[in-house]
Amino acid sequence: MAEYLQFPGEAYPLGATWDGNGVNFALYAESATAVELCFFDHEHAEEETVRINIQERSHQIWHCYIPDVKPGQLYGYRVFGPYRPSQGHRFNGNKVLLDPYAKAIAGNIKWNEALFGYQLGSEEMDLSFSEADSAAYIPKSVVIDSSYDWEDDKHPKINYNQTVIYEMHVKGFTKTHPDIPENLRGTYAGLAHPVSISYLKKLGVTAVELMPVHQFISDHHLEEKGLTNYWGYNSIGFFAPDSRYASSDIRGDQVREFKDMVKALHKAGIEVILDVVYNHTGEGNHLGPTLSFKGIDNHCYYRLENDKRYYTDYTGTGNTLNSMLPNVLRFIMDSLRYWILEMHIDGFRFDLASTLARELHEVNRLSAFFDIIHQDPVISQAKLIAEPWDVGEGGYQVGKFPPGWAEWNGMYRDVMRDYWRGNPNMLGEFAQRFLGSPDLYKEDYRRPTASINFITAHDGFTLHDLVSYNHKHNEANLDDNNDGEDHNKSWNCGVEGETDNEEIINLRLQQKRNFLATLFLSQGIPMLVSGDEMGKTQQGNNNTYCQDNELSWLDWANADQSLLNFTQELIQLRQNHPSLRRRKWFIGKEVGEDGINDIAWFTPDGNPMKGHNWEKDFARSIGIYFHGEGIQSKGPMGEDILDNHFFIIFNAHYEALDYKLPKEEYGKSWKKVLDTATGEIAKDGFGLLTASEGLEVAGRSVTVLKSA
Repeated sequence: MAEYLQFPGEAYPLGATWDGNGVNFALYAESATAVELCFFDHEHAEEETVRINIQERSHQIWHCYIPDVKPGQLYGYRVFGPYRPSQGHRFNGNKVLLDPYAKAIAGNIKWNEALFGYQLGSEEMDLSFSEADSAAYIPKSVVIDSSYDWEDDKHPKINYNQTVIYEMHVKGFTKTHPDIPENLRGTYAGLAHPVSISYLKKLGVTAVELMPVHQFISDHHLEEKGLTNYWGYNSIGFFAPDSRYASSDIRGDQVREFKDMVKALHKAGIEVILDVVYNHTGEGNHLGPTLSFKGIDNHCYYRLENDKRYYTDYTGTGNTLNSMLPNVLRFIMDSLRYWILEMHIDGFRFDLASTLARELHEVNRLSAFFDIIHQDPVISQAKLIAEPWDVGEGGYQVGKFPPGWAEWNGMYRDVMRDYWRGNPNMLGEFAQRFLGSPDLYKEDYRRPTASINFITAHDGFTLHDLVSYNHKHNEANLDDNNDGEDHNKSWNCGVEGETDNEEIINLRLQQKRNFLATLFLSQGIPMLVSGDEMGKTQQGNNNTYCQDNELSWLDWANADQSLLNFTQELIQLRQNHPSLRRRKWFIGKEVGEDGINDIAWFTPDGNPMKGHNWEKDFARSIGIYFHGEGIQSKGPMGEDILDNHFFIIFNAHYEALDYKLPKEEYGKSWKKVLDTATGEIAKDGFGLLTASEGLEVAGRSVTVLKSA
């Protein structure tokens, strides 16, 4: 093996840091007795060329400086210590381990029994000890050159009330796009391509929320079935953009390509939000592989049961990172800061965020995780979005995250689905969700923008499938249709699956427009799932986590152009009218000189709603008045923000209803700007109606009028 000089180096920063002359390596491994730094051949990554026994240890960090090492160098660690699973220790020097702070990772796992710290098939399983060398099967960490010309790149800093989020998959968005060069489809460069940017701008979204791009693992059991982990919720490299989405074959070049993507999106005024998975790693439970954290210091990275052989699992994946421990908190915060400062990311959506809030067993909103984020001058300024639940007891925490956080509002999704499939007794709940869920957020001095409103997400039916299937159809996942959610609150409009019946096809299209209109007319932050605007179907599969194929990718060739046009115009309507995206809550009191409240609710006969009207189980329709002078916010120069008055009618009843407009004091004349029954949207309105005049509102439709 080759020989390298070794200097003491520094304990910080953790990871591999190239300074132009050599590389400083630093690894946290509190319980280890020895650490070896291993280099691998650039062309043949499985060939180990050198092992360096690290001599320096500062507190719990092992470190050294190796001169003349350059970017592109492949490396890993062998960490030695006790192998006592019952005490929480799983050290095994036969396993090459990924650097938790690696900025890039080369290659993917080649599943082999050598990746496991124990002997597969042995009588005592994980209590046994494997002497097989994993070097040939494990991906390798890569030394990178972090320099990059960001030019004049700046964070767009879109106000929350102007934000429209587009949840998307880097690969799935462009994989079949005919106007993007084939070698760029499905990559960071494909998303940065002018065709992609133009589409997003025309659609009107202000932020892309990327499904996990941290280097992740494709599960062994999936690959045995000929499937793969498509979604990516199985992270192993929390500083490394996944190499599978890079168009270049140059090791480490995925970092540059990712930065190019962010810079291109920022130039277009689009923010980049990452879906991050700090609640667990891809190493699984006690029977999982030894790839990084488990072999570096299992006891100091994971939450363990009283019998420390086993992992506490709040995530449904086999393990839970122990965010109560200082080293894990530092690791998470270092990762978040890196993505903001070095990669220019604008925000994060935290997968199963309740897991991070758990002190001991209970979810504690004042946990150390929140304390550290709130006092951090960098992270606290990013957009912070929680998926406010996990699979553990008491994990459903919608409405309970601290000020400064926005939340995926699962209650909004459920209520709006129930409303449009005609469930009774929905008006009161519908009103709360439509207004930004003040019952969840207002008492904590949070604003309507704390609510991330969504009808669908990556996990579940697409919008098209929501109106086409009553039951999931996940047979392609090869799990006997046992995976995925059973309670979808969907309605197939009379026929399960695709049909040639024109009446049902038209009803489904109308229902899609109803859901989209509801989403973008609601107070709060709307989140649209990539493909819903063009009628994407997954053929009834509500859990395509393992489908890296046409079932998951956007089908550009068969996009529903009429639905896409409707969505574009709908988003534009929202953005053009501050009354539809308020920063502050409605107060329910008089505003302006006309003595009219900022919001009012009406029955079809044109009279204000009374208490008993809300309780009628047959009532599925409501008229909502927004006063254009009741926005209660100032512009950037301190000016009052004023808008048209709006009258919005929701009718989830299957038959048309005759509506009477409110009396003259609410508005003398009105123009219709949206009708989901016909799909018409007009910025300047069409038709002219006067106060107290009647109009017919189609069954299962939304009508929006603005003051003329």
